[in-house]
Amino acid sequence: MAERIKDYEVFWAYYLYEHRDPRSRWLHLLGTTGWLTCVGLSVAASPLIFPAAFAVFGGAVALGLRKGEGEGPNWAHMAVAVLAPSLAAPLTFPAGVVFAYAMAWTGHFIIEKNRPATFKYPLWSFVSDFRMLSHMLRGRLWTGDPLVELGLTSRVPSAV
Repeated sequence: MAERIKDYEVFWAYYLYEHRDPRSRWLHLLGTTGWLTCVGLSVAASPLIFPAAFAVFGGAVALGLRKGEGEGPNWAHMAVAVLAPSLAAPLTFPAGVVFAYAMAWTGHFIIEKNRPATFKYPLWSFVSDFRMLSHMLRGRLWTGDPLVELGLTSRVPSAV
């Protein structure tokens, strides 16, 4: 894609387009679940410090999303979001991040044969992982084309 996507809902359709193979969505589910498990382990390992650091994570993500990613990726917000919890739980939290990206990028590079959207839209991709997970936990997007299932085929940017 040459031009940046300016609107999150258009990005959501693009995101699903980049996750058309159900195996890729399964790997994302596994990665996101693994990351959430590591967040829970981080709380258990550091019950006083990690919740405060994770609040910084949430604030950085929220501020970055408010700014949007239509003009460019919010790397500074993403860096703060990863760094603060990593300092509070230096083993478990980074392990979760590495596991999540390893699963997702395996889906992209090996199965989908595309470049992860997180390289250009890190925060929108992060949010979309959870949006896709939400659909999967409600019994959707397990098989078939996610754009067809959610009725979004007309929303995919023409440059895709």
